[in-house]
Amino acid sequence: MMQLSATPSDHGNGTSLTRMRGTSQGGEQSVSNEYLTFSIDSQDYGIDILSVREIRAWTEVTNLPNTPEFVRGIINLRGTIVPIYDLRVRFGGGRTTPTSMHVVIVVVAVNGTFGLLVDSVSDILSIAEHDLQGVPETGMAADYRFLSAIVARDDRMVSIIDLDHLVNQDTAAQMEQIAAQQEAAEPATA
Repeated sequence: MMQLSATPSDHGNGTSLTRMRGTSQGGEQSVSNEYLTFSIDSQDYGIDILSVREIRAWTEVTNLPNTPEFVRGIINLRGTIVPIYDLRVRFGGGRTTPTSMHVVIVVVAVNGTFGLLVDSVSDILSIAEHDLQGVPETGMAADYRFLSAIVARDDRMVSIIDLDHLVNQDTAAQMEQIAAQQEAAEPATA
């Protein structure tokens, strides 16, 4: 039996849906969440499917001055200005040279709506909470701790990204201000 269950969000901004699958032999229900998986180079990552609003092919962006290196620019998404972040740069790699094969995943997180430039989208995984393993301590600063868990699936390791830590409040506020200026500068259409 499969059912959807609404649970309070950890961030106090509504509820999130989780899928509850059957019962174990002991009668306990196991909760599993669905994650959209994608790749950057040969690494696999996942994000909560409930955060995903849209998956788009790469299109050129409007570049912005004085933004962090991982900010590729902005796009106009049906009247909403959305910043696009290069995850390769955000994770400490080099800048992506986008092609028509690259993808932008538009997500909503605590710090706003933004797009993630990735190499390709893989699939959707249903992962039981008990299969999620903690991220090993590496001595990195808490501000750069973008991963919430790791899961071994088939012959690959999937790193689960914490979108709420991926973009800090200062960067989100800076991007909102730039978006507001961009919207104000665009001529109104009659």
